[in-house]
Amino acid sequence: MSRSVFGIDFGTSNIKIYNGITRTTLNEKNIIAIKNKDILFEIGDEAYKMYEKAPENIQVIFPIKYGVIADLKSMKMLFEQFYKKMTGPRGSKMGRFCIAVPADITEVEKRAFYDVVAKSDIKAREIKIVEKPIADAVGLGIDMTSSRGNMIINIGADTTEISVISLGGIVVSRIIKLGGNRLDQMICDVVKRKYNILIGLKTAEQIKKTLSDAMYDEDNEEEGDDILYVYGRNVITGLPSERGVSKDTIYEAIKQFFDDITDSIKNLLERTPPELSADIIDTGIFLTGGSSSIKNLDKLIAKETDLKVNTVENAEDSVIRGISIIMSDSRYRKLMYEPRESSF
Repeated sequence: MSRSVFGIDFGTSNIKIYNGITRTTLNEKNIIAIKNKDILFEIGDEAYKMYEKAPENIQVIFPIKYGVIADLKSMKMLFEQFYKKMTGPRGSKMGRFCIAVPADITEVEKRAFYDVVAKSDIKAREIKIVEKPIADAVGLGIDMTSSRGNMIINIGADTTEISVISLGGIVVSRIIKLGGNRLDQMICDVVKRKYNILIGLKTAEQIKKTLSDAMYDEDNEEEGDDILYVYGRNVITGLPSERGVSKDTIYEAIKQFFDDITDSIKNLLERTPPELSADIIDTGIFLTGGSSSIKNLDKLIAKETDLKVNTVENAEDSVIRGISIIMSDSRYRKLMYEPRESSF
């Protein structure tokens, strides 16, 4: 197979593009800054630096919301710029593309991902899609020819996709609107409510990475490890203010998030065929996605489901890793397909 292949994982927070020519992966924030409504100002990580800081004439946009494309024009513009960044201004002509899409979305929503490449300025020889749980499984090294059942939970920025796969296909799958961004908003809300401090989502993300714990035990925390000092605006005085945020406060604020995740896992396990349930007892659950790195989340899921939970290194890269394998090995080509035409 030609090495002129490209794999794409359009994430809510990050976009990852695998370049088969150089065998490298671009990984940047999936965000675009538009000036005066129609002028491209900045993309990716540089645009993210402007998030929550830009003046009124600059819009900073995440084109993907809850796992689907909310702004096709911006997403197409972003893709074209990232592609040129990877391949140079002239680019690679007539390449083959594979795009990862969530399994539990409509055919029209899947087609939108296809159209980002098909309707762009890049001339593609072939465009295929693969469902994210399948790419996840390949990236995890799961045998796609085996009838053994495997459960994969991918926790992203806006969504969590829970799937059971067998024989290279998806048996049951469910996508729920719970992800790292919901945690950030919960943290913003509790800091405002308890400390009278308004903070931005970037600061909330910092708190999440430092203090969030799915099984926080106040008695086991060492002194000094459960306070993080942050800056924001005091809602009473209107002045900039610094305040220490406690770990127990954050845990109480986000506990419901973890309860919802575990309830959704249990609901999908109830829909899983008995023979595959027996396999999952043996193989355990695979936890992937950028938000799966929350401290002790794997232990909480194991406790609530009484199943082994497998964690992997660089869990946020498992989908794009799987796509790179699918695009590079002809044995996996049957896992890709073209979406059906939209019908209206």
